[in-house]
Amino acid sequence: MALNYDLVVLGGGTGGYVTAIRAAQLGLKTAVVEKEKLGGGTCLHKGCIPTKALLKSASVFQLVKEADRYGVEVEKPLFQITKAIERKNKIVDSLYEGGVNHLIKSHNIDVYHGFGRILGPSIFSPMAGSISVEYDSEKENDILIPKNVIIATGTFPSILPGVNVDHQHIVTSDDLVEISELPQSIIIVGGGVIGIEWASFLHDVGVKVTIIEAQESILPSFDKDIINTMRKNLVKKGITIIENANLDIDSITTDNKIQLTYKLNNQTHSLSAEKLLLSVGRKANTRNIGLENTEIVINDKGFISVNEHFQTKESHIYAIGDVNGGKQLAHVATYEGKKAVEHIADITMSSLSENEIPSCVYGNPEIAMIGLTETEVQHHGFDYQTTITSFKAIGKAHVNGQTDGFIKIIIDKNTEDILGIHMIGSQVTELIGQASTAKYFDSSALELSEVSYPHPSLSEIIGEAALAAEGGRKIHG
Repeated sequence: MALNYDLVVLGGGTGGYVTAIRAAQLGLKTAVVEKEKLGGGTCLHKGCIPTKALLKSASVFQLVKEADRYGVEVEKPLFQITKAIERKNKIVDSLYEGGVNHLIKSHNIDVYHGFGRILGPSIFSPMAGSISVEYDSEKENDILIPKNVIIATGTFPSILPGVNVDHQHIVTSDDLVEISELPQSIIIVGGGVIGIEWASFLHDVGVKVTIIEAQESILPSFDKDIINTMRKNLVKKGITIIENANLDIDSITTDNKIQLTYKLNNQTHSLSAEKLLLSVGRKANTRNIGLENTEIVINDKGFISVNEHFQTKESHIYAIGDVNGGKQLAHVATYEGKKAVEHIADITMSSLSENEIPSCVYGNPEIAMIGLTETEVQHHGFDYQTTITSFKAIGKAHVNGQTDGFIKIIIDKNTEDILGIHMIGSQVTELIGQASTAKYFDSSALELSEVSYPHPSLSEIIGEAALAAEGGRKIHG
């Protein structure tokens, strides 16, 4: 059956379903093609929400272990992974059934639960872009004929060449969100955001963790002061971090337990653990979706090339979110989807630069940042200054019993513009929204310092840091 639409969104993850809703709001007849569940792939079902739910369980476990500090006596707590997984599943199901599905239905968006493949010019359309929806059952394919297509197919975990992921001994993050039994030990290959979050969770629930990172440092895209502090915190807790390591892929064996060797400073070392987690990035979901039937260009890293409006070389076909190789963040995918739809509808709205989009790490401690790192500031040749303010200066941090961490502000000396804000500590992922607003409105440190911050609150650290940056007027600390 052939059906006509103004827009077909290929992929119903966080970016895809938000894009579809925005399109429906603008009066576009819209359909979504999704081979699994809406709202997810990575974010709702395998990434953002599941991992943060598990991290919350680990945080509560740690808090109960330290309850005596707050005047509360408890028996020795026991972490039960099966109950933590059950809680995670309830959260995901609630957001899926009561959230995403309800929103899609309320906006009269058609959903096709099948595999979407882009067709070339055919009897259905003289242009590439018709979508063949293929089903697992014997049901005949549907053919969707849209005026525009938005590809939002996301990514999947990268695998090191030559490594056999058996989903038991050698696993990816997709496997861990359904884990039923905790290992005694694990080796995490890759010290990026995903690796650090899993290292934090697993250590905090009693697993011995070793991180192997091929680059000079963990979290290579973050500010150097944040990296150094995070490394110290993880090592202090008992996590082993090995940087600049050259892993010998051929040495990996899975007889009863994982065994491998790596080279560091021209010396060979060996490691063993019950499991090995591959956390070495993600690849674009572009295979078999029909790109070969179009003029769409894939760059040398395997992602779809787009312009500033997220159009591919086929101007009526857009690509948003992880699949286009930008920042692999759910809020980036939703932002790009909305901008793409507004471009289709010929609506001009304000746009964000990459430096106005925050990034977070939800480990223990948390990290949040927006703007340029100090290394990037130096690379661009700015005349700049930095200030660092500790949470030890903030009363609410003492009340919470969590005073480790700081906020770092980088200022352009010539214009007084804020170039970057970097935080590490408890609940900083909740504070970064205020910094994002300041960055969007191009606030100066003076403007941030003049805001009234409620007392006692963790947000006061933003004001204190701004006072220090604005001219050494910091009151506390």
